[in-house]
Amino acid sequence: MSARLPIVLAPGAGRAWPMGRISAVFKADGDETRNTCSISEWWLEPHTQGPGAHAHDEDDLFYVIEGTMSLRIGEAWTDAPRGSFVLVPGGITHDFENRSDARAGVLNISVPGGFEPHMAGIADWFQQHPPGHA
Repeated sequence: MSARLPIVLAPGAGRAWPMGRISAVFKADGDETRNTCSISEWWLEPHTQGPGAHAHDEDDLFYVIEGTMSLRIGEAWTDAPRGSFVLVPGGITHDFENRSDARAGVLNISVPGGFEPHMAGIADWFQQHPPGHA
């Protein structure tokens, strides 16, 4: 018998991290997934830059749930419309931004888990450095 409980969340529910024109909602992570992954939604208002080019050890999986998200993978950018799936292996430079006239959102799964403890610092950074115009 599992010591973990099932998670059932209504649309928009979870642990919210508002960051101005960017917001994140964490759905499951840490003890909820035995640190196997962190699952979150990321929402960008129209014409909003993302976090900037970065790389980390974890794999990032992106599934576009609304609008069109522009994703940088290595040095190349691609426009990913609703329903697109992108896997960025750990160690590869990547970024995302919303270059469109409509709000865009992605479901992000970070594998393995352990991403969520960084969110306080990320939210603070965005408060001090609001995302630019894409």
